[in-house]
Amino acid sequence: MDVRLEPWSESALGLLRRINSAQMRRYVGGPEPEEKLLARHRRYLAMPATGRGCMFAVLRGDEMVGSIGYHQRDWRGRQIYESGWNVLPPFHGRGIATAAGAALLAVVREAARQHDAPHSLHAFPSVENVSSNALCHRLGFTLLGPCNFEYPPGSGCLMRSNDWRIDLTCPHGVA
Repeated sequence: MDVRLEPWSESALGLLRRINSAQMRRYVGGPEPEEKLLARHRRYLAMPATGRGCMFAVLRGDEMVGSIGYHQRDWRGRQIYESGWNVLPPFHGRGIATAAGAALLAVVREAARQHDAPHSLHAFPSVENVSSNALCHRLGFTLLGPCNFEYPPGSGCLMRSNDWRIDLTCPHGVA
């Protein structure tokens, strides 16, 4: 399958607007107003300069069909990498999320080799998001269990999520 990751760019704003729909954002509080969407776009553009993560557009051929990324954060007193993803509805069920997830794991494993980098990648899909939870399982994450997860960060809003973890120092993710 011709799926590749392209670092976030100005041209991905249109993709972000397509992702910002009631259907795509139903598990994370619904669509964002334009000013928050533009702020998110600016954060995505700035991520590589921080050295703490990167957002990517997922391409199938030359078409942007989703997004995936990772960033460093504090979780329960430890530094981890967190990942999240979206695939546009017309492209669901084609293995695109699995291919993008596998490509992202290679990128994050490389990032984890840096001095003082986190050694685990977590994903926090809503307990109700069957597709994202199944993707975590397919990619080799271990389910640590449900948790209350603040999203968006700093909002004070808690969502019931599953905490999935993969060990980046082990070739198959388990330790």
